[in-house]
Amino acid sequence: MKTMNALAIATLLSSLSFAGFAATEVQSTPADQQKIGTISANAGPNLASLEDQLAQKADMMGATSFRITSVTGPNTLHGTAVIYK
Repeated sequence: MKTMNALAIATLLSSLSFAGFAATEVQSTPADQQKIGTISANAGPNLASLEDQLAQKADMMGATSFRITSVTGPNTLHGTAVIYK
């Protein structure tokens, strides 16, 4: 029973952490928003972790959306993004 409760709590908390990002990734410049800057982040070997890091930084900067402009690295990814509000 404790395992089921712990699993349910872990599932709930993991979904909340992703839902907490206010900034959303876009594929092109939003027509109704202005560029407010650029951000960069380093993450693990997969693109999802880099996207999460960039989304967190965009949210901290007050952005409503972000567009990834570059990703480099063989093992630890480094990426940059333009943020919009």
